[in-house]
Amino acid sequence: MEQGFNPDYTIADGGTALRAGQKAVMPETPCHGDVFHIQQQFETVASSLNRQAMGATTRRQDLEQQMVVAKQKAQGHRVSKKLTQARQRESTAMTLARDVKTLLQWLTHDVLELAGSTLAERQELYDFVVAQLQLREGMGGKRVRVLRKALQNQRDDILGFAQVLDDKLDEIAERLNTPLFWVRQMCLLFRKQPTSTVYWQVWDYLHQKLSWKFHSLYEAVQEAMRQTPRASSLVENLNSRLRNYFFLRKQLGPSYLNLLQFFLNHRRFMRSECEERVDKSPKELMTGESHPHWLELLGFKRFQQA
Repeated sequence: MEQGFNPDYTIADGGTALRAGQKAVMPETPCHGDVFHIQQQFETVASSLNRQAMGATTRRQDLEQQMVVAKQKAQGHRVSKKLTQARQRESTAMTLARDVKTLLQWLTHDVLELAGSTLAERQELYDFVVAQLQLREGMGGKRVRVLRKALQNQRDDILGFAQVLDDKLDEIAERLNTPLFWVRQMCLLFRKQPTSTVYWQVWDYLHQKLSWKFHSLYEAVQEAMRQTPRASSLVENLNSRLRNYFFLRKQLGPSYLNLLQFFLNHRRFMRSECEERVDKSPKELMTGESHPHWLELLGFKRFQQA
């Protein structure tokens, strides 16, 4: 903070220690929720219920085979009750797994997707998902109950990004003198795959309606979405990279950390999803100025083939 660290907001998972630490240091800075972790928790529960349903199906199939053998011996009554119960359990498990998977898809695509509805609409859909999970706690048990409570307790934090995006879209509408409705429609365009027919149909429709404002609005909305993170992926990625270097040594001192910092800041990216980052180091991207290879900066001479 003495060096100028003053973020508009931060992003973290539901860890109480992390949030308590920030609140002690920066009590006025909002801490939004990380959508990745809650989605991962939801997916874990959905996968577990799906495996449970598959197990119920296997059990029912085994009993059906036993029933065939029992009928041949005129002893079907011995397996009949077990088979009936197995079919009921399978039906219940399959229904629960299917419902939870559907709720996960709704949460992912209609609530937590960056290109989406307003905050108020997202909150209403979010509460609907939580309410539907609560109705299924009796069938799903502790796993569904824990998931429902996590969703319920973190709603405002997880949907914090939506308010940020809403404010940006309002600013774009005012700056470009464009009705907010069309700004929202442009935002929803980014939910579709550029390779799909629907994408280009909507593209043509918006281009006809917006005329010469189309491209400026497209670029403004795209940039606003690019600058609205929903997860702490950047920090998680950095942490995963640093961990490999830490495991190489039994002790970590200032000299090693300084060298590691220098290396990571000056090593050029060999590949990246962002074309502007390829063959550039973090320092070059931040300062806009080029520099020699990091080995040469340390005074070494690089070996290069003639």
